[in-house]
Amino acid sequence: NAEGEEGARGGGGYSREMAETVAGTRRLITKPQNLNDACGPRSNFLEIDVSNPQTVRVGRGRFTTYEIRVKTNLPIFKLKESAVRRYIPGKAFLRQLSFRRDDGIFDDSFIEERKQGLEQFMNKVAGHPLAQNECCLHMFLQDEIIDTSNAPSKIRHA
Repeated sequence: NAEGEEGARGGGGYSREMAETVAGTRRLITKPQNLNDACGPRSNFLEIDVSNPQTVRVGRGRFTTYEIRVKTNLPIFKLKESAVRRYIPGKAFLRQLSFRRDDGIFDDSFIEERKQGLEQFMNKVAGHPLAQNECCLHMFLQDEIIDTSNAPSKIRHA
């Protein structure tokens, strides 16, 4: 009746429309997870770890290099595990930060912060399906020596 509906609406209860919507909502049927699902081999994965920063002196200058470790089972990568050492320039960006002198870029706290940012950035870029087809990404992540004479190109799928 109309009075019952009004009482239900005004009293904080459900209206008939709301009750029908709730009753019509169904849960997805999921199968229980077994031990093999929980502990078995993972589906496709790509993990990039930036670690072991080393500050190198050359003459009067210095710079920091980072070890980049890759673990993956993606078929597009030629190596399932690799480790390379890279220098990743950043002075142009740092000069824009007026509060930081160049000396500060060699502080342990700054190097750690930068390492974490690089790792997050590399995982984001390398995790993108279109970027995974780029030869330059594979070269940067897995080749000991980067061949700068190569023109930008895509990985050819077998």
